[in-house]
Amino acid sequence: MRDGRAPSFPPSDMQAVPRRRQRRNLLSNPGNDWRLREFGGTRRSRRGRTMLLELRTRSQARIAARPPAGGAPGCRHLPADATVFLVDEDRQVRDSLVHLLELNGVCVAAFADGAAFLAAYRPSTDTCLLVDTVNPGITGLALLDALAAIADPLPVIVLTSNSDVPMAVAAMKAGATDFIELPIGGDALVASVARAFDRSRSAWAARAQHDDAARQLGALTARQHEIMALVLAGQPSKIIAADLGISQRTVENHRAAIMRKSGSKSLPALARLVMSVDDGRQRRAAG
Repeated sequence: MRDGRAPSFPPSDMQAVPRRRQRRNLLSNPGNDWRLREFGGTRRSRRGRTMLLELRTRSQARIAARPPAGGAPGCRHLPADATVFLVDEDRQVRDSLVHLLELNGVCVAAFADGAAFLAAYRPSTDTCLLVDTVNPGITGLALLDALAAIADPLPVIVLTSNSDVPMAVAAMKAGATDFIELPIGGDALVASVARAFDRSRSAWAARAQHDDAARQLGALTARQHEIMALVLAGQPSKIIAADLGISQRTVENHRAAIMRKSGSKSLPALARLVMSVDDGRQRRAAG
C-alpha cells in the first residue's frame, strides 16, 4: 500500500463467513472501506461507532432471479436450477452466507426461523437446507424431525461454531447429512452444498424407483402376492398348487399375471422389484 492504493485480493480470499463472536467486528475497520466498495456494501454509523454492515446481496430477488445456466465459472458442477434454503436467526451471518453463495452462482432462499421455512417449503429435487442449530422457535433438530415426519429426502447441512459441536453431532444422528463449522471459505461451502445436491438427486431417484415399483406391485391381487412370495422362495408351481389347494394351471396363470402386471421379464427382475419396495419402506420407516 505504499502507492496509497488498497491491495487487490481475489474474492476467494475474502469469502470467509465470520464467527458469531466476530460479527460486529466484520469490516468495521475504516481502513477496510475498499472492501465495502469491492462488494457493493454500505456502512452505517451511530455516535461515531460502526454498528452494522449491510451487503447488497439481491435478497429481494434471490428466488425470482436465478443465476445463468451452469452458475458461476467456479461451480459448473452445480445444477443450474439448484436452490439452497438457509435458516439462521442472525441477520449478519444469514446475509454473509447468502452473499457468499450468490457469488458462486447459487440461488438462495433465506429465512430467519424454521417456522417461516416450513410454511414456504415445497419438496423438490436439487435442493438442500443450511440450518443453524440454535434457531429460536423451531430449532435445527426440530426441523430434522419435521422433515423426517413427512419422509422428505431434503439433505440438511448443520451450521455450527466451536461450542456447538456436540449439538452438531446430535443433528447428524438425527439425519443431517453434513455439518459446517463457521467461519468457512467459499470453496469449502460450495463443495459441501454440491455434495448435498448429489444426495438430493440420488434420494429423489430412489424414491421415484420405489414409487414405480410399489405402483406395479400394488396392481397384484392378494392371491397373486401370496403366490409371488412362494415363487420367490423357490417353490415350484406344483408344490404351490398343493399348498394352496388350487390347480397347477391356476398357479401358472397367476404367475403369468404377476410378471405382466409388474413389468418383470424374469424372476431375478421381479426379485429386484420387490427388494426395491421393501428397501424404500425401511428407509421411510427409519426416517
